[in-house]
Amino acid sequence: GLSALALSKKLGITYWKAWTMLQKIRRAMRDRDSNYQLAGIIEIDDSFFGRKRGGGKRGRGTTKLNVIVEASTKGEHVSFAKMTVVNNINSTAIRGVIETHVKKSQTIKSDGFRAYSFIRKSGHIHQKEIVQSKKAHEVLKWTHIIISNAKAFLLGTFHKIGRKHLQAYLDEFCYRFNRRYWESQLFDRLTTACVSYKGINYAELIK
Repeated sequence: GLSALALSKKLGITYWKAWTMLQKIRRAMRDRDSNYQLAGIIEIDDSFFGRKRGGGKRGRGTTKLNVIVEASTKGEHVSFAKMTVVNNINSTAIRGVIETHVKKSQTIKSDGFRAYSFIRKSGHIHQKEIVQSKKAHEVLKWTHIIISNAKAFLLGTFHKIGRKHLQAYLDEFCYRFNRRYWESQLFDRLTTACVSYKGINYAELIK
């Protein structure tokens, strides 16, 4: 939860050493969460992060950064979340995310956006609800909570993040969110993840 600048001051090291350290930790977080696939009733939605560029559109079609959000739910509770930065919010991107993150033959819940229509032909049960009489946050409660919390997390600590590294910061948010019930074990779990990860160097991080 520290910025690279804050960490560099705390440890007495250069900014770029602190930045590299944090990015390596985030890669280990991503690697650990990549082992999990979502199951149950899975909410899926899309959102937009960052500032508009050149007075772009609002909503889908905006010039902000596109993110697909998935949340595995059971009853009134959410267990696991994933967030993926994509170039465009379309059926090709959504299909790729679902095929990678979701176990076969699950129930996927979405709004009425046309790009989600392929789900019913993909072996999953598709619960589609058009957002009209209800508000979006009532139809897809958990994805909206996750999106709101992620934006608050990013703005409160990091302020400005470009597309190149947004995925890494979302990986950190999801890693922490997915382990929110085991806060006392978080440091030990993260240490294990870092030791187990194959590692990455500065040159690979910036290319």
